[in-house]
Amino acid sequence: MSGFGIPPKGEEIKAVISQRLKQAMTEDGAKVTIDWRGETRHLYVISMPVDMLYFNPDTHRIRAQRALDPVRNRAIDEEPWGQAAQSYLHDLLRQRPANPDQTDPDYTALMDELDDVGQREPGIVSPHGILVDGNTRAAALIDLGEPNIRVGVLPDDTSRQDINNVELSLQLRKDRRRDYSYINRLIAIDEELGRGRSEADVAKDFNIKPATLQRDRWVYNAILDSIDRSKTDDGASLRLIDFEQHQEKLRELHRDYTKLSTTDPDAAKRLMQSRLAMVLLDYPKTSLRLAEADFHTRYIESRLPEDLKPKVAALAPISVPGIPGATLPSPSSDSAATEALTNQLLRAKAVCRDGSIASPAEVAEASSVMKQARETFDIAVKLAGQNAELVKRQTAVPERLTDAADYVTQCANEFAEAKAKRALDDEAFDDALIVLRESLERLGRQAGRTYPTPGEGVAWLLDAVRSR
Repeated sequence: MSGFGIPPKGEEIKAVISQRLKQAMTEDGAKVTIDWRGETRHLYVISMPVDMLYFNPDTHRIRAQRALDPVRNRAIDEEPWGQAAQSYLHDLLRQRPANPDQTDPDYTALMDELDDVGQREPGIVSPHGILVDGNTRAAALIDLGEPNIRVGVLPDDTSRQDINNVELSLQLRKDRRRDYSYINRLIAIDEELGRGRSEADVAKDFNIKPATLQRDRWVYNAILDSIDRSKTDDGASLRLIDFEQHQEKLRELHRDYTKLSTTDPDAAKRLMQSRLAMVLLDYPKTSLRLAEADFHTRYIESRLPEDLKPKVAALAPISVPGIPGATLPSPSSDSAATEALTNQLLRAKAVCRDGSIASPAEVAEASSVMKQARETFDIAVKLAGQNAELVKRQTAVPERLTDAADYVTQCANEFAEAKAKRALDDEAFDDALIVLRESLERLGRQAGRTYPTPGEGVAWLLDAVRSR
């Protein structure tokens, strides 16, 4: 197969597949429908020994998770059909994407379903035995001790790109298949765009709006940039999987960053760096919302231990190429300081995550950095939360009155209509006005004790109350 290579037992497997395909054609057996090179293709379904087939090294289902074990991942790159690589792929298919130390509950549910009712949907296999669709089902059947798996067989001229296209098209049908994890979906989108396809076409294939695709591209690039910034001299760095559980936080970050960047790009950058730091420190989404553009200067900067205070030199204006003497303002020192702190946390997080690269002393130092940062941010989050609550209380009373005014205006419109139709309940209306009068009197007594020199609105309210 062009660009992919044939597994060691590929020809042997192909002979078995060919024999069983002939039998299926003779009996006009079951078929499965796929999208094949822009057309609909119906593939005959056969039964194959599940342990004879190969897991697909390129499957998007566990693409990001492969980096969990660099040694075993290297085995996939160097000898994808070997026992070490195939065993690693089997293990990854069982694991929970956001927490590889746990078995994925969806995988457990799949095993239960296969055990109870058997295989409902056939997988897809290449002519040489590479699982294109159904990798997880094959892993579950092996774990259950089931000998066979039902699969449709792709044409003889199947290429590596065909395998990728078929896998994606089947995944995006949204039937009974497990969804790709968030990061693996971002990888798949990026690869499709990297092939030169338009955003509109890729968005259509993934059943998302173009704006959603652009948001996901922004998030993916932000993750890649963070990984690059996390690299240490010793080679430690964060991985894509380290951002798997932060999907909603990153999506909200994109929304708030984009909105603010249209009016104040420097403030948007500060907001982004502060929230990224809080992602690294594992704060929940509700806490991240408290980090506005001034979060670092208002709550963090003065409370940072000396070890964490970034050393930021004054930045010179940026010259404009081709225009002698023209310059652009340099990023603010506040923005640079916020970014420097986040860079420090990125590198510390990378060292803490992979202690095998750094020395014990370096790991201990990185852990201390993360602990001190968390303690500082805890105080900052508490203060920002208290301030947000205060602002909320300050605006609550005026908002209540504005809502009440809207209701009174609507009442006036409906009063005129009810009167014209002679449908007004006069007694009920009079009783409701008495309730309104009593409410205004209570509000007036509170306002009278609060404002010794009332403004126009408060003065009107007090006069209305005193008139009784």
